[in-house]
Amino acid sequence: MSCKDQIIQSEGHLFPGKTYAECVLEPAFNEAKKHLLGPMMAINKAHLIMLAEQKLVSPEEAGAIAKALHGIDLDKLRQCSYTGQFEDLFFQVEHELLDKAGDIAGNLHLARSRNDMGIAIYRMTLREKLLVTVSSALYLKENLLAFAEEHVHTIMIGYTHTQQAQPTTMAHYTMAVVDSLSRDVERMFRAYANCNRSSMGAAALTTSGFAISRERMRELLGFDGLVENSYDAIGGADYVAEICTAAQLAAINLGRVVQDLLLWCTQEFAVLQVSAPYVQISSIMPQKRNPVSLEHMRSLLSSCVGSANTVLTMIHNTPFGDIVDTEDDLQPYAWKALAILDNIYRLLASVIGTMEVNKEVLRKRTEGSFATVTELADTLVRTDGLSFRKSHHIVSGIVNKALAQGLAANDITLGLVNEAAQDVIGRSVSLNEEQLRQALDPVHFVTIRSLPGGPSPLEMERMIADRRERHISHLEWTYASEERSRQALQHLDTVIQDWSRS
Repeated sequence: MSCKDQIIQSEGHLFPGKTYAECVLEPAFNEAKKHLLGPMMAINKAHLIMLAEQKLVSPEEAGAIAKALHGIDLDKLRQCSYTGQFEDLFFQVEHELLDKAGDIAGNLHLARSRNDMGIAIYRMTLREKLLVTVSSALYLKENLLAFAEEHVHTIMIGYTHTQQAQPTTMAHYTMAVVDSLSRDVERMFRAYANCNRSSMGAAALTTSGFAISRERMRELLGFDGLVENSYDAIGGADYVAEICTAAQLAAINLGRVVQDLLLWCTQEFAVLQVSAPYVQISSIMPQKRNPVSLEHMRSLLSSCVGSANTVLTMIHNTPFGDIVDTEDDLQPYAWKALAILDNIYRLLASVIGTMEVNKEVLRKRTEGSFATVTELADTLVRTDGLSFRKSHHIVSGIVNKALAQGLAANDITLGLVNEAAQDVIGRSVSLNEEQLRQALDPVHFVTIRSLPGGPSPLEMERMIADRRERHISHLEWTYASEERSRQALQHLDTVIQDWSRS
């Protein structure tokens, strides 16, 4: 027996081949059952309502099809296995409708294709998943704002190039994270707006000769607009690419923060203590208190980046038209990216909301750090009329001399300052002891940095209040979007249920 005959004997003569079904069709069918059945049925209901309103099916026909739609056992469909009898879930649902309503159910496919229908299903699925992720992002933001409010006066060292830079506060750092997260949310809002547009009525590619209403389909399905060009409606894939780009950037942004939190949990930093529900022990080392929840977040965020990038890579260099590349095989990676991001937002909110900050260690470390000496340089400009660059040279000399003598920043004396000044400007400075102590005080450093966005407690309180107001508007937008979708789908169910009884 030839190799070809062996394959045919194993795979079969008819569609679908055994391996094709196993590797491609069955996985796609299972994903469709789980994620796409609800939107598919909603589109069937909306299309029927629109056809009846446009008088393309009679009231009697609409009633028969509505009864068939209402009679489909969705739970049974979700439990069924792929047999190969039908190419995919769409044809299995169509078969059930024909079985229940007879040949007239075939008119439900007037002026539509699996092309425009499939894209609409994907858009509806993604909009719901995106709103879930956004809601979790906003939950995290609530916890971050509360954490920032608690730590407006928590002095700490800020780092640049991983080196001690200047005194700041935990609130200042946290509000930077809040603003980064807010931009991520706003990117998701914009991605949602481009996703929440209807492809229905584009049919296979060129619309239809039947007098359907694309606008009515948009309204019935809760879309905010149309993908007007029918070629674009079935060929464009940027709606999913934009969502994945937003998710990918959000995961990258959050991963950088998680890395900081992990570093701060080390005994060497001794800044944070993650609450007991989110740590794990060692099997051999009794002293270990591992913040494994944060490690999982870091790796899963990388997984989110990977899943999102898979979507972008699968779209890259594909033809501009209806293609499998942007459909069954691709969409689950977008869902996975959003699901991971949703989970991490919720988990990080719990960790942030329950962790302890070692304020005393942070304060003492900041007091002894040379991070304060930028203010000493600024003070010399004020007291002695020096250029900042000249003052910078003096303070650099002070730091070098202090390090050579094993002194901390708060051990610097006026004599040491004048010694360094002699080296640079050939004289002592007019700075007095009180001014020196104030210049080296991290609390003073933070307090006077009250320019917009600075770490001053008053400025932080202003920013927190402002961000809370913006947060409310984000919550309202999310709720309104969820409600529009919910009401649209509820209306479909009500109409079809009424028609099925008439």
